[in-house]
Amino acid sequence: MDFIFILCAILCVVCTSLACLKNLHIFQLNTYRAVEQFKWIKKNYIKLIFHFIGLIFAAIVCLLHNKVGYVLLAVLMLISLPLCMPLKNAKKPIVYTSRMKRLIETSAVVEIAVIVLACFVPAPYKYMCLALLFAFAPILPIISNVINMPAEKAVRQYYINDAKKMLAQCPNLIVIGITGSYGKTSVKYYLNSLLKTKYNVLMTPESFNTPMGVVKTIREQLRPTHEIFICEMGAKRVGEIKELCDIVHPTHGILTAVGEQHLETFKSIENIIKTKFELADAVADKGVIFLNGDNSYIRDNLPDRKYFTYGISDVNDYHAENLSVSQSGTEFTFIGDGETIDALHTRLIGEHNVVNLAGAIAMAKFLGVPDNQIRIQLNKLTPPPHRLQLSQNGGVTIIDDAYNSNPSGSKAALNTLALFDGYKVLVTPGMIDLGVKQDELNRRFGIYAAEVCDFIILVGEKQAEPIYDGIASTDYDLSKVFVASGIKEAISKAYSLQTDKPKIVLLENDLPDNYL
Repeated sequence: MDFIFILCAILCVVCTSLACLKNLHIFQLNTYRAVEQFKWIKKNYIKLIFHFIGLIFAAIVCLLHNKVGYVLLAVLMLISLPLCMPLKNAKKPIVYTSRMKRLIETSAVVEIAVIVLACFVPAPYKYMCLALLFAFAPILPIISNVINMPAEKAVRQYYINDAKKMLAQCPNLIVIGITGSYGKTSVKYYLNSLLKTKYNVLMTPESFNTPMGVVKTIREQLRPTHEIFICEMGAKRVGEIKELCDIVHPTHGILTAVGEQHLETFKSIENIIKTKFELADAVADKGVIFLNGDNSYIRDNLPDRKYFTYGISDVNDYHAENLSVSQSGTEFTFIGDGETIDALHTRLIGEHNVVNLAGAIAMAKFLGVPDNQIRIQLNKLTPPPHRLQLSQNGGVTIIDDAYNSNPSGSKAALNTLALFDGYKVLVTPGMIDLGVKQDELNRRFGIYAAEVCDFIILVGEKQAEPIYDGIASTDYDLSKVFVASGIKEAISKAYSLQTDKPKIVLLENDLPDNYL
């Protein structure tokens, strides 16, 4: 076995293993869906160019039949090594779940099998094996996932059945499902704060809103002493809310909003409406469903069965009024079920937060939480992470709304920024996952940002192009628009801006790693 082959084999193993781990990370961010992974590969083909060249080298080594092609293959892999490195400083690091570990193991077995095969076939085919293994590293996670699919299906069903058994052992458990295009995580946190004054409450943590995230919460945290389970329910496709409901069987529900989010997978707003109302179907004849009556898509599709609406419009069954917003928070009056709670105060800012609070208060009152406890808990509330979190840093006011956003949420964030007196700075790469309407909605976002902001910092020249076009279509001074290559440069620019006024920086729509 010659030296060049050993060198090529070592380089192939190192490059392929690193590239596979990097792409497994992306695969996890793409929720282990092959379609999403292929879209990412198509969008980021420049970053994977050396792997595509590997296919060409597979042909070259066969044609040349000499060491020149083999040396070139070694040089190609050596040059590509820096691009194969896993993501550094990722916003959401790779999580080594049991499924991820199984994918890593299967990928390793595939690699070993190809290397062993290469050792026993004649040249130039042994080099062709190495070139092909290197070339297919970006889709090795998909190949491994296909190999693992039967086992994953069995494991998944076992965990689901186990979670169902645990729920069945808690016959008196009240299960509250919360879904919506946006606002569901905030309402979940607010409702948990209100209900825990009277009940022993379990809620799905962070953004655990997929079937396996919910199942994991149940299997690891549910105890017989729990009286209420608050279950956040997310979806990107028709039927996914029903799938969650078939697992947890909610007795009550809250539908926070319907909007143009995940259009790329839902395909139409009608499909989003249908999917979100799957929660209302699930709680029918069991309990109560609270619907955001301020949301036009919900208001135009109210169900035939019993429901209550909430919001800030007085046409709702439960509503907030007399809103007063300042940098210290928000004051309002809550009216519902023939009762009034005056002078409620919360440190949360933004009109849409009051809408979310109205939904949480309505459910809490329905479940018997006393008014005085509601008042106390509202004073203690803080926003969920990266959802209009207010902080001070070096004399600069930061409004962190960096969680993945949507048209309504982005406009609400700008409305909140407009409430402040000072030099208003927006930092954003724009919105994603909006299908064919993405450019149009980002362009509108740019137009509205131009009305509110004193300075606008866009992140990513290509990603933020529609927002820039929207800004440029107004009479906004384009010298006050800066396009940064990355979030670090954007933040640095925001802090370097000179002004005599108090500086307020809104961080909006920080993109996940698979969109960068």
